[in-house]
Amino acid sequence: MDGATSPIRYPHAEPPAPGEAVEVADGVLWMRLPLPMKLDHVNVYALDEGQSWTVVDTGFDSATTREAWQQLISGPLQGRPVSRLIVTHHHPDHVGLAGWFQSALDAELVTTRTAYLFTRMLQLDVQDRPTQAQLDFWRLCGMDAGVLAQRQDERPFNFADCTAPIEAGFTRVAEGDVIDIGGRRWDVRMGNGHAPEHATFWSRDDSLVIGGDQLLPSISPNIGVYATEPEGDPLAGWIEACDRLGRHAREDHFVLPGHKMPFTGLPARLRQLEENHHSALDRLVAHLATPQAAGDCFMPLFGREIRGSQYGLALVEAMAHCLHLWHAGRATRALRADGAWAFRAI
Repeated sequence: MDGATSPIRYPHAEPPAPGEAVEVADGVLWMRLPLPMKLDHVNVYALDEGQSWTVVDTGFDSATTREAWQQLISGPLQGRPVSRLIVTHHHPDHVGLAGWFQSALDAELVTTRTAYLFTRMLQLDVQDRPTQAQLDFWRLCGMDAGVLAQRQDERPFNFADCTAPIEAGFTRVAEGDVIDIGGRRWDVRMGNGHAPEHATFWSRDDSLVIGGDQLLPSISPNIGVYATEPEGDPLAGWIEACDRLGRHAREDHFVLPGHKMPFTGLPARLRQLEENHHSALDRLVAHLATPQAAGDCFMPLFGREIRGSQYGLALVEAMAHCLHLWHAGRATRALRADGAWAFRAI
């Protein structure tokens, strides 16, 4: 999808170097922060407010990220204060330092109600070992027995490990709002699926769109079901959002995404993002001619078996696809002897 004939175009050949920024539009700076994972970066942006800046997203809370921000503030941001922080969604690579921006930089936090409440909730949920509800959910997904045995005896990922505590009080943005940022007026439009109530911002004054992880150019964001909502159907929300946002997309829109490179060609990209999952669902239906748990469905969905650090994300995404078929009446399910849901296509 990113070859010479692709409708997706990347106006910038290289990303900004560490500690540096690229001006992608008048008064709009693009910066990158490192992540300690396979997807090794997150894009953040600063919009010039004259005497201060509005920043979009933050990276993880870590000593490395705080130091990177201090370099950016004293360098490309010219030592001017950050008066406002906008968080697109509640995932830790985007909200991780929101509390630090509030407490250390006295920045106003602007985000959706769902992102704020999810962050506050997850920061309080610190566990030394997986809860019984989490173990039960992994079994329902058909997690590999060896992986399950290992995980039940080790400290799980805790949201609080990589996010600074956010303070009480925030400014809410919601679907249909219009907000002034960096000398432009922006329509607020909500995405869904990857994260509930994911905020995107569409400039009324030029072609800029701040897309977060809802609008990515060359990768698809994870769409997973988790123990917090084990019967959820985030894939339905994702498909609906792609269709709805696609009605506003123009060829000249210049999208500033949460990862990878800023791009144009948004109408085609939204069609790709939706069609990728429709194709995956069709392959999954064929695979479910015989009953299978979500953990048995990596090959039709991803084209390969997955182990190691990517296993957990693959498992919850496979579960999302199986549950979507079940919710849509395209599959039945029954509990296996090992405690997993076995899905079968109708």
